[in-house]
Amino acid sequence: MFAQRLRALRRGQNLTLKGLANGLNKAFPKDPHKNTSSQIGNWERGLRAPSYLEIKKLANFFDVSMDYIAGRTNINQHDLAKMLIANHNLLFNDQELNDEDQYQIYQLIDGYLTGKNHRQYKKHNGHDQQEDLNLNLK
Repeated sequence: MFAQRLRALRRGQNLTLKGLANGLNKAFPKDPHKNTSSQIGNWERGLRAPSYLEIKKLANFFDVSMDYIAGRTNINQHDLAKMLIANHNLLFNDQELNDEDQYQIYQLIDGYLTGKNHRQYKKHNGHDQQEDLNLNLK
């Protein structure tokens, strides 16, 4: 399962074997063991198995869990709240979100979800419909 997942992740990023090797080497410059395209090709063909550290690098590079890349789970979920408060470099439509942006987005989503759980709904033609917001603006 690992070989198929690795190939799918690499191809999903439109990376060649050499491109992935170069990307890993740039992302982890302090690692004394440089990755090569033939090494990654052997992993994808199932001829060799990567070490725990290599799987960890791949998972970090592709932003997936180690369980996902190893084939132990099909779920690849990310907790958005943790991402927003963990000071990750996040982009939205190719625009980098600074710390203040991330905090404000966290607050907006939290407020939305809290409000959503407290909204009252009424029936209209057999379907739930959100009650009108009364701002008393008369």
